[in-house]
Amino acid sequence: MKRLVIAFCALLALTGAALARHSAPIGNTAVAALPREAQATLALIKAGGPFAYARDGSIFGNREKLLPGRHRDYYREYTVQTPGARGRGPRRIVAGAGASGDVRASGEYYYSDDHYNSFRRIRE
Repeated sequence: MKRLVIAFCALLALTGAALARHSAPIGNTAVAALPREAQATLALIKAGGPFAYARDGSIFGNREKLLPGRHRDYYREYTVQTPGARGRGPRRIVAGAGASGDVRASGEYYYSDDHYNSFRRIRE
C-alpha cells in the first residue's frame, strides 16, 4: 500500500509539473533585442535560406505544447548559431505558417534560447 501511495504522489507531481509547463505564458521580444545570430537566422527564414543545417525548415511538433495549438505541420524549426556550442546548440527560431501558409512572410516567429523549454514571440 505504501508503494502505491508513493507512486500516486509521484504521478501527481509529474502531472502538475507538466500542466505548469504547458500553461507557461509566452513572452515577447523585439527583433533588435535578439542576439545577432538570431537576427541573421530570421533574415534567412524570410529569404528562404540557405541554411547551415539539413534539419532547418523541418516540422516542429510542438510536443511541449508551449506554442498555440495548430495542425501538425504548421510550425517549422530553424537553428540559431550558438557561439562556442558543439553541434547545433540550444537556440532556435520556430516559425508558424500564419494565414499565408508561408513561414517566409507569416510574421509569426518564436525564439527559444533553451532548446524549447521557453519561448518568446518575436515582434517586428
